[in-house]
Amino acid sequence: MFLKNSRYFGLPTVTAPDRAGGPVAAVKLRPLPPTPGVEATVRSHDQLDAMSEQRYGDATRYWHVADANTELEAASLLAPTGRTIQIPNS
Repeated sequence: MFLKNSRYFGLPTVTAPDRAGGPVAAVKLRPLPPTPGVEATVRSHDQLDAMSEQRYGDATRYWHVADANTELEAASLLAPTGRTIQIPNS
C-alpha cells in the first residue's frame, strides 16, 4: 500500500467511516520514541524537503523531522517562523 521509504510502510491500518458512511482505510497512530538530534530555528524560507536533502541526502525523509517533533502534518512544522524544531540525527 505504501512505498518502503514511507513513514507509513508496514504500519497496521484501521477502517473508519467517511462522511458518506463508506469505509476508509487509515494508518493507526503509533507512539514515537524520543529522537536525538539538533535544534533548528524555522526561517521564513525553510522547506522540510530541502532541510532533509541537506541533512540526509534524501528529500523524501522530511517525515523524520515531522516524527521527531510529533507533528501529524509535516507542513505545520514551518509555522510560525522563529519556532524551534528538532532535526533528528538519522
